[in-house]
Amino acid sequence: MAPTAPPIDIGIPEPQRLQIAEGLGRVLADSTVLYAKTHGFHWNVTGPMFNTLHLMFMEQYTELWNALDAIAERIRALGCPAPFGGATYCQLSSIPKTNGIPAALEMVRELVLGHEAVARTIRRVMVTADGANDQPTADLLTQRLQIHEKTAWMLRSLLEGSAAWGARYIEESAAGT
Repeated sequence: MAPTAPPIDIGIPEPQRLQIAEGLGRVLADSTVLYAKTHGFHWNVTGPMFNTLHLMFMEQYTELWNALDAIAERIRALGCPAPFGGATYCQLSSIPKTNGIPAALEMVRELVLGHEAVARTIRRVMVTADGANDQPTADLLTQRLQIHEKTAWMLRSLLEGSAAWGARYIEESAAGT
């Protein structure tokens, strides 16, 4: 008879492990959707800021791609399957889909909103991880949060000075979109 795997006993009760893994699945979905959006913008950006944005988007999608594995592996370490597939990610993600190919600065605007959406998702999961004394998840989420907040700030800086964008951003932020 082949040996069986013992039950998971890492000091976090199963209901909390499942809740944390579910939240991490949402972080993974948001990160994957944002990765795909950033990569698509990298391919399709045009205009006078082409080279700057093309290179910036490449740096950002590469960073996002590298983060996906760490998030998925943490879900697995908690004893749950990592979500995958386009339909699943669309269902779990809080990031809206892009229609068509936006102008360059609209791409930047959408990425600001995307990084902020991931930050909000992370903050919700962090409460659960902290409550379960799950330091590895909290550490991973803290690192991800720092990156998403910094990236949102850097992208937003490209848009500062545009009164129309600023008014629109404030409206959408107040509405929670």
